Order: sequence, then C-alpha cells, then structure tokens
Amino acid sequence: MKHRKAAEVIPFLSTYIAKREQEIAEIEQMVERYERRRLQEERTYQSMSTLRRLLSGKKPAHHVAVEYIHYVKRPMEKVRLLRLEIEQARKILNTSDPSEIITVSSEMEDELN
Repeated sequence: MKHRKAAEVIPFLSTYIAKREQEIAEIEQMVERYERRRLQEERTYQSMSTLRRLLSGKKPAHHVAVEYIHYVKRPMEKVRLLRLEIEQARKILNTSDPSEIITVSSEMEDELN
C-alpha cells in the first residue's frame, strides 16, 4: 500500500476499472463454460444404459471436487477480490478533493507505473 494524491490517480482509474471488469467477465465465462460441460457430461452419463455405465465408469468424487476447486472456487475468489479492487477504485474516483492523499493498493500501483 502506498499513498498518493488523488489527482495523480483519477485520470487512470476509468481504464483500470474497465480492465478489471473485463477480467471479471472472462473469469465468469470460463466458470460458466466449465459448469455447462460438467452438466453435459452428467446428462450423457445418465442417458447411458446400465451396462455402458458399468463399463465406462464415472469420475471419482474427489476428482470432481478438485475440478470444482480449480475451475469454480478459486476463480470466483479472484472475482471477489477484483470486485473489491473496483469498489476501492470507485471510492477514489468519487473523492471530492483531488489534493486529498489516498491509499493505493499494490496492484493499482503496479498499473500506474
């Protein structure tokens, strides 16, 4: 965390917010694609005859759980953090005094430089 004048950061914030919102949209699309694929796999498995189900087998529950963590839980946690960053950026954008000293996150600082 660093401290800067709001006037230094304000011109940059709209592009920063747009970039973060785009990143959120991409992550949500990835999660949606995974969930659709999982649902399709489950439908396909359920539509098989009993004999084919017996021969083909199903992914073990722990594999499904690991996939869920990798494709859904961690990305959605990142989305939550990105939304917090956007919220902080909007607070800075709405400051009335451009000479006010504000705290800038390390991610925002990296983007500024």
